[in-house]
Amino acid sequence: MSKKEVYEQKAEALLLPIIEANNFELVDVEYVKEGSNWYLRVYIDKEGGISVDDCEVVSRAFSDKLDEEDFIDDAYIMEVSSPGLGRPLKKEKDYKRSMGKELEIRTYRAINREKEFYGILKSYDENSVTIENEDGEQTFQKSDIALIRLAFDF
Repeated sequence: MSKKEVYEQKAEALLLPIIEANNFELVDVEYVKEGSNWYLRVYIDKEGGISVDDCEVVSRAFSDKLDEEDFIDDAYIMEVSSPGLGRPLKKEKDYKRSMGKELEIRTYRAINREKEFYGILKSYDENSVTIENEDGEQTFQKSDIALIRLAFDF
């Protein structure tokens, strides 16, 4: 297991009691390097959306836990935020929540000269995703998908 995965798992274990106590949902935890900085990012949600105050509650409690445990060797910036509208579908619960909704799928390589697809999520399993659009049903292997998220119209 990589250092990144270990840090994300330990952070998630520290976060869960804080998240559950506030009736929030832990969407994702990521430990990433951007430029010369490391970031520990926490994405939370709740019915009706997350406010800045909600993020502050989690951030303060999580910061205290991180100071106690002190398991990350690098200097890093910790952020707590809403996952936003354009968040990718990553986990089982993301797919479950998106059933019957319109998705945007971008593939790594062209399929019938297209790399961008839109359609209603009809089914999924651990290896594939099926959408329905005006051309009928179309199934994609998850390994071919570069990005999958809810589609939003402007």
